Amino acid sequence: MSEISASEVKKLRDYTGAGMMDCKKALRETGGDFDAAVEYIRKKGQAAANKRADREASEGVALAKTNSEENFGVIVVLNCETDFVAKNDEFVKLADSIVNLALEKQPGSVDELKELNLDERRVIDHITDQIGIIGEKIELSYYDKLEAARVIPYIHPGNKLATLVGFNKNVDTEVGRNVAMQIAAMNPVSVDKEGVPQDIIDKELEIGKEQAKQEGKPENIQEKIAQGKLNKFFKESTLLEQDYTRDSKKTVRQYLQESDREVKVTGFLRYSLTG
Repeated sequence: MSEISASEVKKLRDYTGAGMMDCKKALRETGGDFDAAVEYIRKKGQAAANKRADREASEGVALAKTNSEENFGVIVVLNCETDFVAKNDEFVKLADSIVNLALEKQPGSVDELKELNLDERRVIDHITDQIGIIGEKIELSYYDKLEAARVIPYIHPGNKLATLVGFNKNVDTEVGRNVAMQIAAMNPVSVDKEGVPQDIIDKELEIGKEQAKQEGKPENIQEKIAQGKLNKFFKESTLLEQDYTRDSKKTVRQYLQESDREVKVTGFLRYSLTG
């Protein structure tokens, strides 16, 4: 066959994102047939994906974003094997394109998101292609959404931690962002004590009773001690009762009421790649 031209290689590279040498090899192997070369590269990606399926992908990026109306937001997590790849511009660009697609289509689950079309191909196919190009396991591991009258996102520098917080009405952007940062820093279990799951409450009471027992406290006051420890848990672990990180003399609830007595937190999401 005739020599593969630089323009043909560039066209394939622009279309697939694969490396120059991989594109040149694909065109040679397929006799210069562009469509066959595209399929060759995609099969290479699938083979690489199968080969690395049992690898651990604990690095990656966690991204949070809202729509233009700021009443709907998503968090998407795209994993890879190394921090080096997590910082790769093409990897972050892929994650961002998936976030934008999720905002537009609002799928019901991460599996539905994987099946959506992105530039005329499924998200999962784009991910498979990147596995072949980058040579690491890549996985779309998490997706969730939040809807409220106002939703504010926060991404911690480094893209390892992302939060969304929803409010019942429009709120000052700086105030909302500060609450989103509070969630990032303090990892509350719920908005308030009414939102704490019953199994967590039962577990905290059980731990409190056992601690009181181990300390030799009389049985008739173990329940009271456990309740006191539970109240301390509510104070430390529910968003509105936590000390506000920028001014520990007030709670988050008090901070919000200083801004607007009618504003309420309706919900939040938080995801961290570092625990």
